[in-house]
Amino acid sequence: MTMIRPVAFVALLAGVALAVSGCEPAPMTSSQAKPLGISAPSPAATSPAPIAKSKPIVRSPVRPVTTTEKTGAEKTGAPALMSKGDSGTKVRELQHRLRQLNWFEGTITGNYGGTTVTAVRGFQAKRMLQPTGAVDARTWSTLVAMTRKPTSDEMTNRLVAGPAILKLGSSGDRVRNLQARLRQIGWYSGKITDFYGSATLTAVSGFQGRRAIPVTGEVDQRTWDRLVSMSRAPTSDEMHNVVPKPASSSGLDARCMTGRSLCISKRTNTLVWVVDGKPKLRLDVRFGSYETPTREGAFAIGWKSEEHVSTIYHTPMPYAMFFSGGQAVHYSADFAERGYAGASHGCVNVRNLNGIRWLFSQVQVGDKVVVYS
Repeated sequence: MTMIRPVAFVALLAGVALAVSGCEPAPMTSSQAKPLGISAPSPAATSPAPIAKSKPIVRSPVRPVTTTEKTGAEKTGAPALMSKGDSGTKVRELQHRLRQLNWFEGTITGNYGGTTVTAVRGFQAKRMLQPTGAVDARTWSTLVAMTRKPTSDEMTNRLVAGPAILKLGSSGDRVRNLQARLRQIGWYSGKITDFYGSATLTAVSGFQGRRAIPVTGEVDQRTWDRLVSMSRAPTSDEMHNVVPKPASSSGLDARCMTGRSLCISKRTNTLVWVVDGKPKLRLDVRFGSYETPTREGAFAIGWKSEEHVSTIYHTPMPYAMFFSGGQAVHYSADFAERGYAGASHGCVNVRNLNGIRWLFSQVQVGDKVVVYS
């Protein structure tokens, strides 16, 4: 019988953990991203070499479960609280809670059909739950923790606007805050003012219509909560149209101040591209959830993939720059749509498409990545 040495066994477990804690499996190649040692690799030139497009890796479709096989819930012994064919008020609540997280679209029906199965399965896969399409106790508790209880009107498709917090004619700093948040997610493009005029009304109406909120052009509590969940608190400069000065290096980690670095702060939710101590670009970012955190430390870009598709979750990861096993900096359409209401599986998500497209063209294999709190 072959004995496994304790050290080797621990290393094996660490390798397995690294592979599953990210957007992709850890690549087992000589170019795999590694934490920096005493010194970081130094690029040979300041301009990036042409990068060949990587072909997305696509796995074979998952084989459907046959009638003679057990479902995931049966295999784990977890009874289904709701499943295909069920109907009633509880299903309506399920559908609305899924809608709050953008997993369910359309009319709340109360019938657990194919659309609901697909939505539940997607939610489960995203949260590392058994993707059965049926709701067990763990799926339900996870969903409830992430959403609010819908009203009776919401569950019966009677969308009624709440009292207006801000509306046409309102004024003050809260209007500036509203406009700045709408600008962050592309709904407002005018000058930030302290007056709620027709441009603000149009922006709010568009935002509401896209998110199944009664379209009134007025901000009620539901509209405000949804906007806040998708945006970050604007700075005073943003709220007063102060033209940003060249990016400041103050507040950046000292490890970012030499060479070429992607300086990524969890405290400020920002990524700053720094070259020889001079910040060149600043982008909003989000990170992994509590269950799948983004690792902190000093790393190096190991490989890049412009048109990448996750081989674990089968979701696009455009302009991916891998720095720690399967974790990468990449564009996220989900971040662009839902903002900070969501999270990654450990990767660093960017929502500015033009920004990351330019960044991808600048960053070279070997450049530093520093992730810190």
